[in-house]
Amino acid sequence: MDEDSPAERLRVAIAMFEFGLGMQRARLRRVHPNADESVIDSAVDEWLLSRPYEPLGEGRGRPSARFV
Repeated sequence: MDEDSPAERLRVAIAMFEFGLGMQRARLRRVHPNADESVIDSAVDEWLLSRPYEPLGEGRGRPSARFV
């Protein structure tokens, strides 16, 4: 399959996302070695839903009118 095809790019993005989740899980297990899986799952969910630098949905950089 073509490396630049939308399907291949999506597969790569999903693989990178899953790899990132695995890294975050490993970090949380190191930080909280006695936590059970449900605590780690909750912490991962909280991490996915948090946006510490954009609490109001405001991103960094130049403002854009692209989606206005």
